[in-house]
Amino acid sequence: MAQLTPRQRRSEYRARNGNMVDMNLVSLIDVFTILIFFLLSSAAGVEVLVSPKAVNLPIANAEKPPEATVVLVVSADEILVEGRRIASVSQVMATADDLIPALSAELAVLGQRQAVRSDNRARQATEGQAVTILADKQMPYALLRKVMVTCARANFHDVSFAVRKRVDA
Repeated sequence: MAQLTPRQRRSEYRARNGNMVDMNLVSLIDVFTILIFFLLSSAAGVEVLVSPKAVNLPIANAEKPPEATVVLVVSADEILVEGRRIASVSQVMATADDLIPALSAELAVLGQRQAVRSDNRARQATEGQAVTILADKQMPYALLRKVMVTCARANFHDVSFAVRKRVDA
């Protein structure tokens, strides 16, 4: 038997044991799970209001992101609260009164529901609740005035109008 040098012994040992590579994937899977959880939780913080195709929102230099409020959509044909049809625009415009009875009743129900769920009942009683109005930019002011008066009388004093953010090219 021939005498091997230390270098030859190491290379022979590596040749014999080098093809048995053991890779532990558990820690790699844990890292990917944490990354996916972080990405999903950070993406959930972005709030976007979905506007119906019938409503063409005005463009503005708004920097404030939308908040989670009651969403009221005023299209050319109908008024929707949280996706439910409340009144027809033609019927609302035909009345001389500023109060829209169907909208007032629906907002009263939503206000009671939110007051039960909310911890800030005292603040809501004094300051009122928040509502976001999605209205077409060609909507007549008389209709929007009736909607805002109805919201104010139903204790929804914090009225916001949804706009599209201007994209500078």
